Amino acid sequence: MKKLLNRYFGKAWLAVTFLFLYLPLFFMVVFSFNNTRQDAVFTGFSLRWYAALMRDTKIVDGFWLSVQVATAAGVASAVLATFAAFVLVRYRRFAGRTLFSGMVNAPLVMPEVVIGLSLLLLMVGVQNALGWPQRGMLTIVLGHMLLGMAYGTVVVQSRLLEMDRAIEEAAMDLGAKPFQVFFLITLPNILQAVLAAYLLAFTLSFDDVVIAEFLSGPGVNTLPQVIFGYARRGINPTIYAAATLLIASVTLVVITYSVWVARQTRKREREIAAATRAELLALQAQ
Repeated sequence: MKKLLNRYFGKAWLAVTFLFLYLPLFFMVVFSFNNTRQDAVFTGFSLRWYAALMRDTKIVDGFWLSVQVATAAGVASAVLATFAAFVLVRYRRFAGRTLFSGMVNAPLVMPEVVIGLSLLLLMVGVQNALGWPQRGMLTIVLGHMLLGMAYGTVVVQSRLLEMDRAIEEAAMDLGAKPFQVFFLITLPNILQAVLAAYLLAFTLSFDDVVIAEFLSGPGVNTLPQVIFGYARRGINPTIYAAATLLIASVTLVVITYSVWVARQTRKREREIAAATRAELLALQAQ
């Protein structure tokens, strides 16, 4: 009995965990094809809510705004996170390092309500002083950059800590300048982490409601804001259809990224094996 328990308990617990996480998503996908507004009884298959989704200008406009905001915030966050991680890993001692590290990591533990409110006060103060920027897409991007940079720094920093510095030192010994070492040696080695930081920042930005609520202006609503507004007024199966399309898109991106990472890993392993064989043959020839 004990042997059976040890053998199947872990698998059963994993299955229960996956059911807890994904069963609600499964029901939402199923009811996005329901032909009535019923949220408890599936009365028949229909694509009416997907057709209604295409006609809903608020959701469509919110989706494209979310894509633009998430893309801009993701790119900026990945770039800033790479620089911040590089500074924290490669320069162990400099004036203000502790303060800089604390400020970079603060958004990780700070409630989003506090971040959103503080950014709102900052934007209002800057706007009163300079007359710019107006609350809208730009302010949302700036707010999401703050959050995405904090998470991206952790991802890139972990990859830099694993990287062998001997490669960079060898390049500098051969006459490469610091910026050449960074762009030709360091960046290609951490590219997967930078891409992961971009995807993480993109997802966080696309999903965010709290910061967007504080920083958005009149008539500027991201997709999560539109969905949240609809949900407060009652059940709307159009939301299910929008969420189903998002799930399908995210799944496709994750699968594509996983395949790319697996191929890059196998390619790097083959190159290392080939270099090792060449070195062994050179030693044997001597």
